[in-house]
Amino acid sequence: MSDDEHDEDEKLHNSEEKLRNSRSNAGKKNEAAGKKQKGIYTWYGPTGKTHSAPRSEEGSVRLADLVLDEEEVYAYRLNEIAKHTEQLRFTTPKPTQTQSGAEGAAPMPGGTLLQKESTLALSFSRDELDRYVTYRTSGLAEKSRDWINRSSKLLWDCTKGAISHHTVETLRERTLEEYTSTDSHSKVLNFARSFLKFLGTTRAEPRYQTFAPYLELPKTVKERKNVTSRIVTKEDVNNLLQYISKAERGGKISPERSAQYSALVLFGAYTGQRSEATTAKLTVGQFRTTLAADKPVLQVESSQDKVRMSHYVPLHPCVVEALKPLLVGRKDDELMFTHSSFLQWMKRQKIQMSRFKGHFQLGDLRKFAEQYGDVIGWDQSNRAYIMTHGVSGIDWKHYKHPLPENVYDVYMKCWADVRLI
Repeated sequence: MSDDEHDEDEKLHNSEEKLRNSRSNAGKKNEAAGKKQKGIYTWYGPTGKTHSAPRSEEGSVRLADLVLDEEEVYAYRLNEIAKHTEQLRFTTPKPTQTQSGAEGAAPMPGGTLLQKESTLALSFSRDELDRYVTYRTSGLAEKSRDWINRSSKLLWDCTKGAISHHTVETLRERTLEEYTSTDSHSKVLNFARSFLKFLGTTRAEPRYQTFAPYLELPKTVKERKNVTSRIVTKEDVNNLLQYISKAERGGKISPERSAQYSALVLFGAYTGQRSEATTAKLTVGQFRTTLAADKPVLQVESSQDKVRMSHYVPLHPCVVEALKPLLVGRKDDELMFTHSSFLQWMKRQKIQMSRFKGHFQLGDLRKFAEQYGDVIGWDQSNRAYIMTHGVSGIDWKHYKHPLPENVYDVYMKCWADVRLI
């Protein structure tokens, strides 16, 4: 057979194959159509698998019959994640370029950004900031509210509602210039970072938090001292009591004020209670109930303590004698001490301390109780409970529960012979 004849035979064979295939495909289509007509619905899952479900007489399909297996559900979820990632890729701002064209590098001096600054900045309203401040200050002490208000004012003055690289760095620089204490720096910058997190959560916009790294504190080498520089001795407390007595004799304060101030000093020095968080909140009724007992133990409510811990405070006989005149003719719901009056009076007097250059402050009474407790061997557990200092451990939360009479007995073993005059 010649080559031409062989080629003609090959073409004829191929055409017959194509004819058979077309007939087979047509048969399959007819069969599928027949199934569709008979009430069978066919579809393909995410992985390419074929599924079928029966149709009702009206031609509808129940949702319960359109079920995917676990492999296909997993494939469907991966597909959705890929779509979401692709959308984020197109909505994320492009990196800025310098004059040299290097992406992500810092702008050269005198250079201009190719991308407008307005597209790089995020915004917030004054109303949002005010609502956040109200939320943060709810239930806080006046001192804590003051710092939050200061921080919010500085944040608004520097940003005016615009969050960008420039405004955030301006806030950081202003904070470091206006305050010298690292604690103050931390309070302001931490407030700003918390507000950015709040905006990112409430607006469902995570890009607010991308500015948080620009609010980090500068890296400095901190010196850790072994002991505090404020040393408060028994002589300092006695000097303060004598100063009050001298002011009364000189007519600078009334006898009532003198009795108030002396009682507050004795109570703070013997018990070590926090001045603003506890002493200023105690009522006449609490002391009236306490002084009626054989072993006078004051119960401080959780709302009257900084760490929200209800605890017992034994009263030294010297404190009891100083408190009795303050109960006469007063109502139970009155505050026991004129705390704010004594605080302002102390600031004006500027009473010198004996062991360091400085003036006596109201918080030094708590320091005296802590420091003098080491001198007289005050039991550490009893001291921690009465002063609510270092009571965050598991043993305090789940195991210890001192009784008032036991708290008084352990306390008096160390403080019974201490006399402040």
